[in-house]
Amino acid sequence: MSQQQKVRWGILGPGVIARAFAGGLARAQSGELVALGARNPDKPDYAENFPGARVLNGYDALLADPAVDAVYIATPHPQHAQWAIKAAEAGKHVLCEKPMGLTAFEADAMFHAARKAKTFMGEAFMYRVHPMTQKLIDLIAAGEIGEVRAIKSSFGFAMPDFDPDHRLYANNLAGGGILDVGCYPVSMARLIAGAANRKPFLEPESVCGAAHLGQSGVDEWAAAILKFPGGILAEVSCSVSLAQDNVLRILGTKGRIEIRDFWFATGHEGGTAIIDIIRPDGKHEPIEVSEPGWLYAFEAEAASLAILAGSTEFDAPGMSWNDTLGNLRVLDKWRQTAGLEYEIEKPALRTKTLKGETLASGNQIGRVAIPGLDKPISKLALGFEDFRSFSSAAILLDAFYEKGGNAFDTAFIYGDGITETLFGDWQTSRGVRDDVVVIGKGAHSPLTYPDVIAKQLDISLEKLKTDHVDVYFMHRDNTDIPVGEFVDAMDAEVRRGRIRGPFGGSNWTRARFDEAVAYANRTGKTTPSALSNNFSLAQMQKPLWPGCVASSDDEWRAWLSDRQVTNFAWPSQGRGFFTDRAGRDKTGNAELVETWYTDANFARRDRAIELAQKLGKKPIHIALAYCLYQPFPMIPLIGPRTLAELDDSLQALDITLTPDDIVWLRDGRR
Repeated sequence: MSQQQKVRWGILGPGVIARAFAGGLARAQSGELVALGARNPDKPDYAENFPGARVLNGYDALLADPAVDAVYIATPHPQHAQWAIKAAEAGKHVLCEKPMGLTAFEADAMFHAARKAKTFMGEAFMYRVHPMTQKLIDLIAAGEIGEVRAIKSSFGFAMPDFDPDHRLYANNLAGGGILDVGCYPVSMARLIAGAANRKPFLEPESVCGAAHLGQSGVDEWAAAILKFPGGILAEVSCSVSLAQDNVLRILGTKGRIEIRDFWFATGHEGGTAIIDIIRPDGKHEPIEVSEPGWLYAFEAEAASLAILAGSTEFDAPGMSWNDTLGNLRVLDKWRQTAGLEYEIEKPALRTKTLKGETLASGNQIGRVAIPGLDKPISKLALGFEDFRSFSSAAILLDAFYEKGGNAFDTAFIYGDGITETLFGDWQTSRGVRDDVVVIGKGAHSPLTYPDVIAKQLDISLEKLKTDHVDVYFMHRDNTDIPVGEFVDAMDAEVRRGRIRGPFGGSNWTRARFDEAVAYANRTGKTTPSALSNNFSLAQMQKPLWPGCVASSDDEWRAWLSDRQVTNFAWPSQGRGFFTDRAGRDKTGNAELVETWYTDANFARRDRAIELAQKLGKKPIHIALAYCLYQPFPMIPLIGPRTLAELDDSLQALDITLTPDDIVWLRDGRR
């Protein structure tokens, strides 16, 4: 697209806000409206409200139109992620109405799609790119009111009557104030705190929120306190059934700033606004800001110019990707502390992928056979203990499965049991239990006793919503108890049909495992055949957690090879040692230093870097591939938190290592 061209825009979802955008776009210099995607294309008012736009039958038709460069998404909130991802995959640039997604996890998935497509994607906060916003930032940065100490920001109004079908009250449309208008004061507080610190934005250290949930279960009014580094406090509030003064107040050591209805700047169709500076003695110093341009024209122009320049996101003070993600993380915390989760975020209704599709398995991650398991298992297993809600966890679980992954690592203690619950909800809502391999663990210290295994498995199976696990590990060992008692307990679960594949110990020693095998053979019990021990290219020097067993040295490798014991390896990628987080001169991370920093490990890291450069990969890819090419069964555990991290990890699957490569990476010998 040359610098002389205009961006050809299509609008997806022709509602009220879409009409405002269309009006702004008509007054922008670098873009033009050419098409409208509508589910009811025969409505008579489209020609009047969107003059000159071709009306297409449905959203898919808009995305398929080669005459459309970019789309403005103005659907209800729950549809933002679905259509933004589809638009990016269709090669379209995207400007999405706020909130970008229901959660930061959704927005991250949207940006991931844009990153892969190399297309622009931005969140439409119209006030952020208005000249008045820049004026305010300049005043704060110049110290006009001294050091900022507090921010008070609200956006609230009162709907005339409760209507459960109106988008602002409808639970299935993610109604309420926090997502619809609470996002404005939060974005402002982060913007002002950033300006006070000479940054585009600043993230709060803590968020404490509350809300009144009305009869439809959405927040009708809500408030939160944000604490920023340096002691800045922000009070933010919003409402859809309660009128508020909507005055932005910024309090500093040399006075305060007050601006009424900041979100609309100088007005929808231009005008004059007042930035009122009030000194400690009560003296007012009003600053008039006059701007004839239409409010939404600035947003349309900024997005169009970014697209024409080949940018993938807004420049500050527009909402960059990191700015949007930070804003949504605050809203996530606000909703969490207020107890607000929409029904459409729960497993009963969220049965499809984020794109609205039925889940299906792919083949990017190959599958292998391991001893004792009656179904193929993916070469990698997914750990996901960092998630606390179904809607967020499902994004990663779906993506892993879509790529061919079917092994999922759970444990009784992970997330205080939340991980098992999330997986149980996911596998039942997707109907994939027969295809997946569920890895369960129990009897973690201090409850490392034989009688705990059955008790914890009772609870785990209920949460997992299944009658069995496919692989099972004692999570720790207790050498004060004869190993036979643990074998007896696990064998009993095998005979009950509650463990239907290999079992063994996580963080068990060789001697203890051999003793367990010998006992099983001697007594006719089911033989342990798997471990879940530390194994990586970097050899662990100090246990990450009490009771951890390192098994990457020569003796362990020989033992694993001789017995062909399957190891479900953690941390297969060295917990950051093979990334830029580590380095001989980087000593700020105590865990990295104490666990991995040795001359031998740095030499291994150097060789991984060398090979990665040769192959066009990253050292962390080499580290994961090293695990995959051991001469004994190995299922590395990976723990990505985002889709980008997942895709990055899977690049290891493109690497082929020879036995000589393995020796060289480990020992430096050819």
